[in-house]
Amino acid sequence: MTLAEAGSAPRADKKQKKKNKQKDTKNKDKSQKRAHHELGDHNGSATEPIVAKKAKQATPTVSVVSQDDPVAYYKEHAISVDSTKAYLPWTQFGHSKFDENVMTACASFERPSPIQAACWPIIQDKRDVIGIAETGSGKTLAFAMPGLQHILTRGAPRRSCKPTMLVLSPTRELALQIEEQCTQAGKPCGVETVCVYGGSNKAAQQQILTRQKPQIIVATPGRLQDLIESEALDISDVSFLVLDEADRMLDIGFEQAIRSIISAIQHPTRQTVMFSATWPESIRKLANDFLRDPVRVTIGSDDLTVNQNVKQVVEVLEPDDKYFRLMKLLQDYHRSRTNRIIIFVLYKKEAENLERRLLGKKFKVAAIHGNKNQTQRIAALDSFKQGTAPLLVATDVAARGLDIPMVEYVINYTFPLTIDDYIHRIGRTGRAGNKGLSHTFFTEHDKAHSGELYNILKTANAEVPQKLLNFGTAVKKKEHKVYGAFFKDIDPNVKGTKIVFD
Repeated sequence: MTLAEAGSAPRADKKQKKKNKQKDTKNKDKSQKRAHHELGDHNGSATEPIVAKKAKQATPTVSVVSQDDPVAYYKEHAISVDSTKAYLPWTQFGHSKFDENVMTACASFERPSPIQAACWPIIQDKRDVIGIAETGSGKTLAFAMPGLQHILTRGAPRRSCKPTMLVLSPTRELALQIEEQCTQAGKPCGVETVCVYGGSNKAAQQQILTRQKPQIIVATPGRLQDLIESEALDISDVSFLVLDEADRMLDIGFEQAIRSIISAIQHPTRQTVMFSATWPESIRKLANDFLRDPVRVTIGSDDLTVNQNVKQVVEVLEPDDKYFRLMKLLQDYHRSRTNRIIIFVLYKKEAENLERRLLGKKFKVAAIHGNKNQTQRIAALDSFKQGTAPLLVATDVAARGLDIPMVEYVINYTFPLTIDDYIHRIGRTGRAGNKGLSHTFFTEHDKAHSGELYNILKTANAEVPQKLLNFGTAVKKKEHKVYGAFFKDIDPNVKGTKIVFD
C-alpha cells in the first residue's frame, strides 16, 4: 500500500460511515412515516381503528410518546378516533403529561383504561371531545384528571365564587359518585368539589357553595338551573365543561335545561367534553351546537352494547316461581353472605316487598327505589359499598351510573321495560376489567322482548334457552315513548311554514 493509499483509506472509511449513517436515518424516517400513515384512515371510514385525515406530525408535548404498536392497541380495544390529527394513546401512566399531584388519583391502577388512554392526549391538546363508551369503562377519570390539570394550568387554585370546572350528570347517584372521585383526586391539588342535586335541601346546598367556593361543581341539570336562575351560583367563568351520560340526560328530558346552563357560560375558550353510551341524532345535534370541532372517540360501537366481561344467564320460568328460584340462587351465589349482589326489580312496591322478605330470611339487605328519600338512598348505597348489607334490591333508578367495585352478580328478578335498561342493569357487574355474571328471570309477561334479548345473547355468544326461542325472535319496531310507531324524528326547533289559500 502506498503512502497516498494509506492516507486516503481513513477518509474513505469516514465517507462510507457517513453514507451508512445517512441511509439509516433515511430508513428510520421512512419507518416513522409509515407508522404515522398507518394511524390514518385514508379511505375516510369511521369504522377503522383510527380516523386521521391529512394527519400532521403531532407535537412532542402532547401526542408523541414511545410505544411499541399503537395501531395494534387501537384494534385490540376496538377504538376509533375521528380526527384530522393523529393521536397516539397514552397506554402507560408514564406517557401522560399530568402533574405529579394529579397522577396520585391513579396510584392504585396498573395502567389506563382504553377510554382514558385514547381521550387523555386529545383533551390535553385542548380539543373538545366526544367519548362513546359503555358504562364501567373508567370515563370518570378520563375527564376528571384532565379537568384537574386544566384548573392547575389556569393558575394556583384560588377559591372564588366562580367555579372553573362543571360536570353535568343525569342522576343524583351518579353525581354523588363523580363528586366522590373528584374530591379524592383533587385533595393533593388543593381543589374543592361540591355536588348539587334535586331532592335535597336547596338552602343547605347554597350555604355549602358559599362556604367552600369550589373550583369543581358536579350537578344534575334541574337543580343547577334552579340555582343559576335564583342567582345563587355564577358559572360564567367555567372553562372546562363535562356532559356525562349525555344520552341519558336527554332521555330524562333535560335538553332545555342543558341548553340554558351552557348559555350561562361566558368563558371565551371553554373546553367541552361529552360522554355518552350511544350516538343518536339528538346527541349529534347537541354536540354540533355546543362543541367546537370535536374529536370523537368510540370504544366498540356507536350503539349501546353489552359489556363483554359479563356472562349472561337467562332462565325462563313461571312468574310465581321467581321468589323460590331466587332463594335457591342465593344459596349458590351468596354462600359466603359477604359478596355483593344487586337484585333488580321493576316497581317500588316490588322492591319494598322483596326487601322485607329477604330481611325475614335473615339476609343483610338494603334497597333503593323511588319511595326512599335521598338520605335513605345514600345510606343504602353506603351500607352496600361497605359490605354491611351486601345484597342490594334496586329499581331502574339505580341502573344507570352506579359504579360500585366488585359486584359479583346481578340478578334481574323482574325483566326491565326496555332492552337498553337490561344492558345498563347487567353493566353494574364486570366493571374495571373484572368478570361478572348476570342471571335473568324471563316470564311469559316479558315475551315482547324475546327477540331483542335473543339478539343480545347471540352477539355475546351466550347460551340461548329453548324456552326463550319458543317466544319468537322477531324484533318489534322501536316506538316513541309518546307517539308510538308513527313518530318521525323532526327537529323541534325548525319553524313551521305558513300555508295560505287563495
